Amino acid sequence: MSVLYVASVTVAAVAALYFLAIMPRPGRRKERKEFLGVYYAHRGLHDNTSEAPENSMAAFRKAVEEGYGIEMDVQLSKDGIPVVFHDFTLKRICGREGKICDYTWQELRTFRLCGSKETIPGFADVLNMVRGRVPLIVELKVERTDLRLCPTVDHLLGNYGGLYCIESFNPLVLWWYRQHHGSVVRGQLSDGFVKSGEFHGLLYVILQNLLLNWVTWPDFVAYNHKYASVPARRICRRLYGNMAAAWTIKSQEELEKARKEFDLFIFDSFVPADGGNR
Repeated sequence: MSVLYVASVTVAAVAALYFLAIMPRPGRRKERKEFLGVYYAHRGLHDNTSEAPENSMAAFRKAVEEGYGIEMDVQLSKDGIPVVFHDFTLKRICGREGKICDYTWQELRTFRLCGSKETIPGFADVLNMVRGRVPLIVELKVERTDLRLCPTVDHLLGNYGGLYCIESFNPLVLWWYRQHHGSVVRGQLSDGFVKSGEFHGLLYVILQNLLLNWVTWPDFVAYNHKYASVPARRICRRLYGNMAAAWTIKSQEELEKARKEFDLFIFDSFVPADGGNR
């Protein structure tokens, strides 16, 4: 057996394993299609210098009024109540020390957002306000391996009559949904972690290149639009026909450029020229 033959077989085997590793969930075109045709306001239609800061009830109301879908972030309070807030820490938005998980829901609901009159909303309150009028992308914020957020959020969404999907950077969240509620449309969030130079190590190589898709089987991949050229992301969309979501588009120019590589668009800092429906 020649060295060339062995090398060829080895390369073919590695390539096959790679394509299997990044393979998203097949089919489900009908379920994914329901989320197309609308832009998604990142953390609501917000402006952190106004009375409608990010992830506030005011920002969500504005998005609903303008006909935009909503992307929001959910995590657990100290007493296990799901609240809508992006950062794990409170400093940037509330000027407080500590994390969301260090405070009870009663304590959190007194904290002001970006100096406005708005306070941290409960996830249940947001659902009650939206009432299915626009589609939702719900990002589950799980910092490590504590998955208590998943069943808690899943219970609330199970009683919600509107269109929604879930997404997370943490593959364990998608794995939980695959195991416990596989019918829910789920998305793997990712970024050019290593390419950006901000993160290092094997874990970020794996996450950047979607090498856990074989475990999580996402219905869509939501990727930082600045790193649209990452091969794994392109393969998922072009070869496997997986829905591709772009985050976060911050200008009309970025939106026009992203149309070639993505199907669904999450925006902030501007208003798309063609309005809520596209």
